[in-house]
Amino acid sequence: MKTHQIEIQKFKAASNNVHGQVLFKIDALLSAREPIDGIEPSSLLVMTEQNARVLMALLKTQLAEFDSKKPKSRHGRHG
Repeated sequence: MKTHQIEIQKFKAASNNVHGQVLFKIDALLSAREPIDGIEPSSLLVMTEQNARVLMALLKTQLAEFDSKKPKSRHGRHG
């Protein structure tokens, strides 16, 4: 598995598709990242606090869009 550092520069747009996925259009810097010995190789997603807040707002909007497309009977609370 190749590992990368993905540094978010800007979130440009978000949308949902018919496969139940959220898509983000972004500007990002991508660089190869060597795994550190003894640590599971992982890619690293890096962003500023401001971009994290933008991501949260975009996610809330996209999740609300998913919820609005579900049948109303699935919105009820169980408990």
